[in-house]
Amino acid sequence: MQDTYTVERLDRPSTYYTAKKKRKYGRDQPDDRDGAGNNAEEDDPLKDATSLYVGNLSFYTTEEQIHELFSKCGEIKRLVMGLDRFQKTPCGFCFVEYYTHQDALDCMKYIGGTKLDERVIRTDLDVGFQEGRQYGRGKSGGQVRDEYRDEFDPGRGGYGRAIDAERRKEEEEYGAGK
Repeated sequence: MQDTYTVERLDRPSTYYTAKKKRKYGRDQPDDRDGAGNNAEEDDPLKDATSLYVGNLSFYTTEEQIHELFSKCGEIKRLVMGLDRFQKTPCGFCFVEYYTHQDALDCMKYIGGTKLDERVIRTDLDVGFQEGRQYGRGKSGGQVRDEYRDEFDPGRGGYGRAIDAERRKEEEEYGAGK
């Protein structure tokens, strides 16, 4: 008998994990999912995951603030801040590792979607932190989304880097043309 859920499961694979899997194995692989959206044949690496990816943080959020908020759901084993690859400054995400899977699920349930430093934070189960993942993946070393953001966001450092670079170039051209 197939399990059906009226509420979406919290321990489902994150969008990051499923996109990574599609890139690795290709999009034309047969879909072996059961009715709940889970792979029926292979073991899910997030089934017992104790790590969380926390996104959409302000660049000014400190480790102490994150530790204080996330320790309300269980004892934290490790906290790793996401850093800009070149400047080594926070770039809006972190990894929080708990001792138990249930603590991680409780955190997703109670803390995911709440505000921290005036920003709604995102939480996703993660397969576990490995060295090198603490750095942003954007061209400039930070987050990809921040490079192309076209609105002003003080919590993320102002305008997106690509937009800001264009704006500075226009100002220099305009200033030189006077």
